[in-house]
Amino acid sequence: MGFNILAELERLRTEIDEISIKILNLLNKRAEVVKKIGLEKEKLGIEISNPLREETLNSILCKNNKGPFSNEAIKRIFKTIYDESKDIQINKDNNISNLKIDLGNGIFIGKDCLPIMIAGPCSVESEEQLDKTASFVHETGVKILRGGAYKPRTSPYSFQGLGEKGLILLNKYAKKYGMLSVSEATTIENLKFVEKYCDIIQIGARNMYSYPLLEAVGQLRKPVILKRHFSATIKELLLSAEYIRKGGNKNIILCERGIRTFETSTRNTLDISSIPILKKESYYPVIVDLSHSAGRKDILNSLLLAVLGVGVDGIMVETHINPDEALSDGNQQMNRDEFFDFMKIFQKFLDLGI
Repeated sequence: MGFNILAELERLRTEIDEISIKILNLLNKRAEVVKKIGLEKEKLGIEISNPLREETLNSILCKNNKGPFSNEAIKRIFKTIYDESKDIQINKDNNISNLKIDLGNGIFIGKDCLPIMIAGPCSVESEEQLDKTASFVHETGVKILRGGAYKPRTSPYSFQGLGEKGLILLNKYAKKYGMLSVSEATTIENLKFVEKYCDIIQIGARNMYSYPLLEAVGQLRKPVILKRHFSATIKELLLSAEYIRKGGNKNIILCERGIRTFETSTRNTLDISSIPILKKESYYPVIVDLSHSAGRKDILNSLLLAVLGVGVDGIMVETHINPDEALSDGNQQMNRDEFFDFMKIFQKFLDLGI
């Protein structure tokens, strides 16, 4: 009798396995249809999320549910399917692997490209400061000059940047030394100036959730660096990127800049694990802002090796001709000699051709 019970148990398990495989095949078939729906939605400019459609489908499912699952259980199961379906629609282009973006001047980032370096002062402070800083940055072979013109600061009494004047100076000295330029847009109003004077637009961490600004950037075609908010999950960063992408701008570069934790020895905690995860779950190039991650420059050389080791597509750091006199974040900006040592390590890695 015991043998018969065991045999029946095995038969039922085999039946469950066969049903599970059928469910799997149906789920994958459903996913293929979801991809097609996503493409049609993109053509029509329709939002991916459709709560009303989910409610309608739930009603149909509950009406046809014969048990033993309760209607609430069915809703929970399909909630997971709906969420995964949205992710499929968002990442439907993953089959193209990593994206390769043309930044201009023959500079590319992404698939099959060596990591790039972006460097320059935290803020554009004066003509002399930017000229001298850009000069030694260019001397190391860096091709992209960064510099803040609109500076959202924690304190309203801190230096807020030179605004359009700062962008004009950034444009001037980037061109003087044959470099591209990147600066942050903080509002829809100043976005037009950043687009006018810069080759690359940056959306800072504080504005990762500024959806009207993200949508406005999505209407442009210039490359965009989107920084992760210090309290944002990886999924939230990817969804913010979707606000840009759905407007038609796919030239998106994701930037890890550290997250807020209980640790106080660094300004933020560099989430190194986010780099391979972002590269695995999206096709966007990923860079790291080491200066804002650490908030200190004495450990940047070690952090550089760490992020290069996990396959980062680029690094952003802050440099200044005289950090002690900087109007913002002087303690995290490298001077000329420190930056030269930093770049020697970076160049050695490039020479390996990894």
